[in-house]
Parts: sequence; C-alpha cells; structure tokens
Amino acid sequence: MDLFTLSAENNLKKSAPVADRMRPKTINDFVGQEHIIGRGKLLYRAIKADKLSSVIFFGPPGTGKTTLARIIANTTKKDFEQLNAVTSGVKDIRQVIKKAKDSLGMYNKRTILFIDEIHRFNKSQQDALLPHVENGTIILIGATTENPYFEVNKALISRSMVFKLEPLNDIQIEKIIKRALEDKSDGLGMFNAIISDDALSHLVNVSNGDARIALNGLELAVLTTDPDGEGVIKITTDIIQDCVQKRALKYEKNGDEHYDTISAFIKSMRGSDPDATLYWLGKMIYAGEDPKYIARRIIICASEDVGNADPNALQVAISAFEAVNIIGMPEGRIPLAQAAVYVAGAPKSNASYAGINKALSDVENKKTGPVPMHLRDASYKDSKKLGHGKGYKYSHSYPDNFVKQQYLPKEFEGVKYYNPTENGYEKEIKDRLEKLHGRE
Repeated sequence: MDLFTLSAENNLKKSAPVADRMRPKTINDFVGQEHIIGRGKLLYRAIKADKLSSVIFFGPPGTGKTTLARIIANTTKKDFEQLNAVTSGVKDIRQVIKKAKDSLGMYNKRTILFIDEIHRFNKSQQDALLPHVENGTIILIGATTENPYFEVNKALISRSMVFKLEPLNDIQIEKIIKRALEDKSDGLGMFNAIISDDALSHLVNVSNGDARIALNGLELAVLTTDPDGEGVIKITTDIIQDCVQKRALKYEKNGDEHYDTISAFIKSMRGSDPDATLYWLGKMIYAGEDPKYIARRIIICASEDVGNADPNALQVAISAFEAVNIIGMPEGRIPLAQAAVYVAGAPKSNASYAGINKALSDVENKKTGPVPMHLRDASYKDSKKLGHGKGYKYSHSYPDNFVKQQYLPKEFEGVKYYNPTENGYEKEIKDRLEKLHGRE
C-alpha cells in the first residue's frame, strides 16, 4: 500500500459515520449476543483460538453481523477477504478463490471470505462458492438479514454453522449510546455533549434494537445542535425527534404504559372491536414493542376468548407468529394486523378456558379419584389379571362412534367442566354433545 492510498484510507476513516468508527475492535468490546459470543460460548472460543469454521450470521440490521466479521479479521492470522453480494459477481468470487489457492499453496495459509448480504447471491453465484468451501480452500463467513434456510443454498447451509443474532435490548443500546458520547477518539466525546434521560429513552426506543439507527440519530443530534453558553451541547427529546423523524411516544417497554396498552389491545379483541384493536396494535408497533410478544398475546386471546367458537382463530394467530418470525418487521405488521382483526371479529367463547381452570381447581383442592378400572392400561404384563381394561367399550364399535360409559372418577361422576356456548362453531359442538349425551 502506497502512502497516498494509506492517507486516503485514514482520511476516510476519520470522516466515516460514528456508527462505523465505533465498531468494536475486539471480541471483549462487543455488546450483545451473549447467547452466541459470551465467554465460554462456541463462537467466542473459536474466534479466540483462531479455529473458526464456515459460519452464517443471520439477524436484523444493526445487531453486529459485520462487526463480528471485522473482529474476526482483526483476530485471525489467516488471510481475510471481503465481498458484498450487491456489487460482486462470479468473476469477483473466482478472483478471491484464485488468490486463496495461491496463498494456500505458497504459504499454507487459509483464507476467510466474508460475504455481506449473502442472500443476494443467486444460485449460480452460491454454487461457485460451494466446492471451495467444501474442500477447505476458503472459510466462509456470510451475513444476511433474511432467513438463510430460505435464501441460501442448502449445500452451503449444511457446511456452515448458522448463528442467529437478536435485536439488541434497551440496556445494550443505552450502553452503546453512552460509550459513543464518552469516546473522544472514535466517538463524539470531543463535542462535550450530554443527553437528557427522556431523550435517551426515546432514542433507545426508536432504535428498536438497531445500534446503527441509535448512533446515526445521536451523531446527527450532536452535529446539528449549538453548544450553550458554557460550551455544552444539550440533547433534548425534541432534538432527537427531529433527528430520527419519529415522534416521542410515552411507552416504556417495562412500565405501566406497556401493560396498560397490551391490556387495552387484548380487551379490544375480546370485545370484538377491530378498530380499537388496530389502534392499540399500531401504538405498540410504533413504540417498538417486540412483535413476537404481540403475536403471543394474539395466540393466547385466540384460544382463551375465541376458543371453539372459531377454532381457525388459533391457527391464524399461530401462522401470524410464524410469519413475523420469518419476515421480520416492518412487513410483520401485516400478518399481525390480519390475525388481530380475525380474532376481534370472530365469535367468542371462553368455555374451554373456564373448563380447564375448574378442572385444575378440583385437582388441586379435592381428593382425586383413581382411574376407573375399565379405562386403565391393559397392555403391560399382568395388567389384565388385575382387571385393567375389563368392561371397556370401544367407541368405534357403536353407532355414531359413541357409547355411554363412565370416564370420570366415581367421585366426580356427573361433574361438568365444559359448557359450550351457542356462539359460532361451538353451537355445533354443543348440539352434538347434547344429542349424544342427552344433556338438557
């Protein structure tokens, strides 16, 4: 590298956004993802020992995929090459492979190839990588925001370890923001800036687990705010709102507003009001609530409050959870809205929910009776000699696949736990049970 090129790179680094300058240089400075990079974890040990095999990092933007690759580049004694799938093609891959073969043949030195946005490589481009990953010419590090099991060649997946990165939590984002404000070499420490608690909370919320959004918003706020008479740049909530172009909303993910809002959301679905349901859903999404948390609440409501009045509600809710897991946000708002509106508009019944609560209460508080002899298992040794299964009537041997017999313990004979309603599909269940059992 000549002096001109070196000078240009240094100048580019100095003028780079703070989000780029503040990338951790070592594994010990990395924030978040303790489930894969914490001390003693497999990835931590592999990087420390420089024994990394091919890996794919999968997760939302701003969670550390590229940063981990750069840490590996700083740590490894192997050659390190980088390609971006958006701007690179098969020709670029072949050039890297040739260079890697030369290094392996001449110096017995392997090459790590980092491919950012690997999901953007088409099948032929991914196929071009496969034999060289397979024979060990290169160690692949792929980074993707898309589910690699859907977007990456199955053969590449089978030869790589997939690590899923999660959105950073509020404490981690706050730590990154404060570190940037204090760092005088790579961060914003030279500007003597402070941020109010409310502004910090808002910036953490709107970043939604993305460190890059948080640092970009912070940098813009600091650079566009004049210092006061004492030379201090004071960052307020209004300034953060302007810089991230998102209105501050009173909503702490662990505070009263969180619980009050989710309560209003659930009660609106239970109360069959799709408009209110969408309003509270919109508020939670805007405030950065975990979409999986929202989806779980829809699933619970679909079973607790809709139940057998419309059994499809539970399937719709579960499908929405899976959809959010696959496509992420912001598109995940669409299946969330679909499921929430379906549950709100469905006929309601809590008969199953009430029934299991009553059954659990009886089991907990009353003397439990033994299993009737005719219902006991008659398949193991000597069980028939003990009378197990004797007198049991096989339902399918009778008309309508039904025959009356005692299924509850004798002590609970006649007790009703499930009282179906007249709503939706549950009316059909009720009519059928009344016909079979002769219930009033």
